[in-house]
Amino acid sequence: MDAQSREVVQGTLEMLVLKTLALESMHGYGIALRIEQISKGVFRVNPGSLLPALSRLERSGRIRGEWRASENNRRAKYYALTAAGRKALEQECRHWDRQVAAISRILEA
Repeated sequence: MDAQSREVVQGTLEMLVLKTLALESMHGYGIALRIEQISKGVFRVNPGSLLPALSRLERSGRIRGEWRASENNRRAKYYALTAAGRKALEQECRHWDRQVAAISRILEA
């Protein structure tokens, strides 16, 4: 699979980050790894896209960040989902489900 086809679909990165953090809090590199693992390598998260997305989510109050030691004793910013983030994730998942259903109907026509 070429590198371009492994990029996360535009407009979905924040939703995938929220879903990943709904499972547990983690640092940016962990988020990127988890998305790649869960998608079985279909999606690769570019750090140049992830860091601005994390900043936007933090500014909007959907996640909160906290500096602490990582598994290898390095300082890392860990992110956790907030109540507002959980609500936003539910809304985005419903919206995504509607879009996927509509695309499926079009492709099956």
